[in-house]
Parts: sequence; C-alpha cells; structure tokens
Amino acid sequence: MNILEDIRVLDFGRYIAGPYCAALLGDLGAEVIRVERLNGSEDRFVHPLKDDGGEGAMFMQMNRNKKGMTLNPTKEGSSEIVKKLVESADVVVANLPPQTLKRMGIDYETISKYNPGIILTTVSAFGAGGPYSERVGFDGVGQAMSGAAYLTGNDDEPIKAYSPYIDYGTASLTAMGTLAAIIEKQKTGKGQVVEGALFATSLAFMNTHLIEQSITKKNRKAIGNRSPYAGPVDMVETKDGWIVVQVLGDTLFKRWANLLGEEDLLSDERFSTDINRGINGKILSKKTSEWASQYTNEEALNLLAEASVPAGPVNDLQDALDDPHVKAMNFFQDIEYPGIPGKSPVMGLPVKLSNSDNIIKKRPPLLGEDTDEILGNLGFSEEDIKDFRDKRII
Repeated sequence: MNILEDIRVLDFGRYIAGPYCAALLGDLGAEVIRVERLNGSEDRFVHPLKDDGGEGAMFMQMNRNKKGMTLNPTKEGSSEIVKKLVESADVVVANLPPQTLKRMGIDYETISKYNPGIILTTVSAFGAGGPYSERVGFDGVGQAMSGAAYLTGNDDEPIKAYSPYIDYGTASLTAMGTLAAIIEKQKTGKGQVVEGALFATSLAFMNTHLIEQSITKKNRKAIGNRSPYAGPVDMVETKDGWIVVQVLGDTLFKRWANLLGEEDLLSDERFSTDINRGINGKILSKKTSEWASQYTNEEALNLLAEASVPAGPVNDLQDALDDPHVKAMNFFQDIEYPGIPGKSPVMGLPVKLSNSDNIIKKRPPLLGEDTDEILGNLGFSEEDIKDFRDKRII
C-alpha cells in the first residue's frame, strides 16, 4: 500500500534538505518530480562515483523514487509550464532563499493563485523574520552556531560532525510538517507554507544542553568522547580496534562494575550518581580502557552484550557496509544506474510500516529523463515541447 499514492510533489530542492524531504515523501508513495537546471543541479555531481566525474553519491541517495525533468523557471516563456505543474501538484518543496523563490515564480503568493490548496515546503538556513534571514548557509553553520561544534572533540579546537545531521534532521522534520499539512488540506482543502530552517533544527537538537546552560551557567567545554552527565561513556581501544561503551543510570553502572570486577566502586561516593560518574569520568574511562585492551573487538563486545551493557564497534565505512546486522536487516537496496560501475547501496525510508512497502521502486532519474512525458501529461503538444527545448526553457 502506497500511503501517499495520490499526492504529487514538485521537488525544486538542492543538495540535502529539500531533496531528502521529497525523497521521504516518495518513499511513502508520493509521485515526486525532481525539477533541475538544464545542465543538472549542483547536487547531481557531489561525491562523483567515477574518476571522470558524472553523477555522485549524494544524487543516488536523494533522488530514489523520483521522476526527473529539466526546467529554467526564470526564462521567459516558462511560466506556463510552472503554472500547469503547480495546478497538478499538492506539494512544492524548495530549500531556496525567499528572493530566489520569487525570482523562479514558485513563492507562495504566486503559486497559491494557481492552486489554493498547494503546500509550499521551504527550507532556509535561518528562517524568515530575523536579522540573518537573507543569509545562506549549510549544515556546518548550524552545527557551529548552536554550540554543537564547540562541545565536540577537545577544548583546543571545535569539530563538526562528519555526517551533515542538521541537513538530514531538517529534511525529516519538514517531511513531518508536510505530512501534517497534507492531513490539514484533506480536512479543509486549504494549502499552507511549511517552513524549516537549519539553525532552528540545530538549536532543537542542542536544546537539552542549552537549557542546562541557561539555568546553571556551567559553560561546559568539549571533553572528547566522554560525557559530563554519566560514565563510563567513551571510545576505548582493544587489541584490534576501537569500541564505544555507554553507561547511563545505576543499573547499567552495576552491570559494568560486575563485568569488570570493580564492585568496590559501587560504594564509592565519586561514582554514586550519573553526574558524579560524569565528573570523574576519566577514572572510569581508564578502567574501561585497561579492561578492553585484554580483548579483541569481538571478544569485548560479546562480553559487554552478555552483561547487557550498551556498546558497539567503531566501524570504518567498509566495516559499516559489511556489518552482519546491516546485511541481515536489508537496510540497503542495491541500485544500478546507467554509466556507474557496480551497484550503489541506497537506503530508503529508515522506518518500517507494517502495512506498507518499504522498497525503492525507481532508480534516480537521468537528467531530464521524464521531461517529455511530464509535459505531455500536462497537455503540451510535441510541437510545444520542441519549442520549449529550442528556447532552452527545458
């Protein structure tokens, strides 16, 4: 069952926040049309999968389950296409600044005249209405400005996370907001604007720490992989690799102490609460490190699993792909794409719904692959389409 099978989404997005939002809607069964520049949008070529360039890994992930068309909506003569596309659609996704939306003719004021029920899902760096609203920004800006980079790594250098989690988080939250807007539209027939912002997401994800700072003024600093709130929490080295161990709460601390033969610590005031264990985390990390150094990764993780202490291996990328649980759960689907050697392991919706398919039904589109079909279905003739192409509108 395709939950959103009657919903059409126009994806004018770039990079991650917009395209991933649209991809999630496509995973749920919506018909998603990716609208790109005539020469291909920038994100088509990010992380190229061949030495001579071409389509990249980002495009493989973000554009599953989508049709693809090319369009220059700023070119004279394009407004008729934009109008008919919007009239046929339920949702427009665009992670573009407000001034760019207006220039492209896909701002809410314009498209709601074509279709009063249209939902415009936008993502910007900072959101509308504040002093930074016209600024542009990527994931790293959100990580830096929310305090996340400051508290990551060690206190001599701020470090941002390698994975752009603010982009993915914003895309996921705006997809949720779009689903809510679709439900509202089904009740009232009215469309609306769904607005996401990278900075807002980054503050939401750091909110626990910001609340603590507001109340206690602790001005915490980065302490590597340890936690100031509990212990032992750290990455430690084994005979043949690294593992992460995370102990939170009295029950887990007792299990850890029993496993390591450190029962005396259970009556030590320095380790009587999570906060005390966080304050004295260096001691607990050292004991965990000394224990882990006796074992291989597999041996240490098996012992921790038997004791029900949360732990996992520190994988490199190939380790993550080869993980037996990843393979058993079929998290990735191997996707073939013309011109790319081998198969790309693409992950679809990372949530299972028991009454729905959770498979990728369509590989990402070639540049402009479905343009003629889409325009034909909108009522444009072959002659019209040839004229649009000759004028470089499509």
